[in-house]
Amino acid sequence: MTTDTLNVTTTAHSTLEPAPVNVRITISALWAAMLFVFAYVDIFSFLRSDYRADVEAGKAGAFSIDQTFLLLTTVYVVVPALMVVAVLVLRPRANRIVNLVLSTLYALTIVGAAIGEWQYYLLGTAVEIVLLAAIAYYAWTWPKVAPPAADDRPGADRPEVTAGSAREFPRP
Repeated sequence: MTTDTLNVTTTAHSTLEPAPVNVRITISALWAAMLFVFAYVDIFSFLRSDYRADVEAGKAGAFSIDQTFLLLTTVYVVVPALMVVAVLVLRPRANRIVNLVLSTLYALTIVGAAIGEWQYYLLGTAVEIVLLAAIAYYAWTWPKVAPPAADDRPGADRPEVTAGSAREFPRP
């Protein structure tokens, strides 16, 4: 009976190849992350007795809690939620413009809402601003497609045919 030995070579480490992430996926993920921070910071506010007391009194900061307030707040939250999907389906030019405009508007309103807030809220605001700045950065630096070089055009390797000329094919 013969025994064969199996030679196994292993390396101590291997390097992982970085896989490029499509700009649409990156921006979509940033909108999703911003929404999570956005929601949790607001949810954490309900752990504050002063905030709960204001809500029970029908106030949210300087605003009265009524149907209009709740409708506008829903619209304010729905817009970035829809951006998670919109970024994946909008054409690049529209995508870029919408992301630049909305990230800037949301950054301004989020900073405005943080005035006079507690430290946890300020931390959440800082993270949201960084995420929104990243959205604006990726939208601003959206990769451009270079026009094809003359040799890269489809059919560039074929002889050009003009009206009245005969097409010549190479003979074997």
